[in-house]
Amino acid sequence: MWAICLCFLVSFFTFVIFFVIPGDPTKSQGSVTIGLLSQYRLEHQSLFKQYATFVWRFMRHGELGASFVNNRPVNQQLGAALPVTAALVFGGAILWMLIAFPIAILSALRPRSLLDRFGMIFVLVGVSAHPVWIGLVFSYVLGFKLHLTPIGGYCDFFHPTGHVCGGAIDWAYHMVLPWLTFAFLFAALYTRMIRAMVLEQLQEDYVRTAAAKGAGQLRIVRSHVLRNSLLPVVTMLGMDVGLAFGGVLFVESVYDLPGVGGMLYDSLTRLDLPVMMGVFMIVCLAIVFTNLIADIVCCMLDPRMSMGRISSYERDNKQPTRWWRLRPRAAELSETAT
Repeated sequence: MWAICLCFLVSFFTFVIFFVIPGDPTKSQGSVTIGLLSQYRLEHQSLFKQYATFVWRFMRHGELGASFVNNRPVNQQLGAALPVTAALVFGGAILWMLIAFPIAILSALRPRSLLDRFGMIFVLVGVSAHPVWIGLVFSYVLGFKLHLTPIGGYCDFFHPTGHVCGGAIDWAYHMVLPWLTFAFLFAALYTRMIRAMVLEQLQEDYVRTAAAKGAGQLRIVRSHVLRNSLLPVVTMLGMDVGLAFGGVLFVESVYDLPGVGGMLYDSLTRLDLPVMMGVFMIVCLAIVFTNLIADIVCCMLDPRMSMGRISSYERDNKQPTRWWRLRPRAAELSETAT
């Protein structure tokens, strides 16, 4: 329900920024304002009715108007650019987690060792380096010198094979360098955070108790430490993946990817308000959606956040179960029956 409220807030602020703030049509931005209002057929209507029409047309048809530059519908442009950005973001997220977890766990289990020192050097380089510099270095070394990967370009995953590159193999082959560049910065940040969380959990009493009972180090890390360390990681991952949809401009510009970042840059330079509005809406909704998934995953990982548990006050005082409560657990049912 809170995610739905956030979606309506996003639509309201979008409407205010792109329809209300430009102001009087007789001023310098009057032609732009008239263009937006005419596309949505909102002239001579009240402000409330304009907003209701804007929301209804977006919810029903996903309509975001047409570009002022090429007169193409914004939906078609986003439909072509979003798969490229989504492939870059989700592929990079998987890669940076695969890099961050082993380095962070090994560094936490052997603090101040040689491996830990090299891990911290990796973190410092990843945090300090700019994505454009990292992309140019990877392109020069891996693409130009070693000829291991293409320097740039994009191949469609669903494009039929032939004279033009396409298919799963060519798509993944052209996405290797963008994934590495995009994952480098986030892998460094997540390595430092996961290492700190694992070190903190290793000092807890329940870890020493499990070790005293004879549990092995692998079992302690897998069953106890990692599950409690994942909660802040999942929360941060939900925010970073959503924000990455609007922050991939540098990576897409280095490797010439036709994604949302390049689309946003072109619309800013040309003052193409419908395209800017479409990118703004999609990025904000992506942040809301990824945070909703992160909250659900946190509820699954942390038993203290379970919504199926009936409070002791409600059980002892025989209070009616609230509408947001789910079915009580079997153990609580048996206890109540007893």
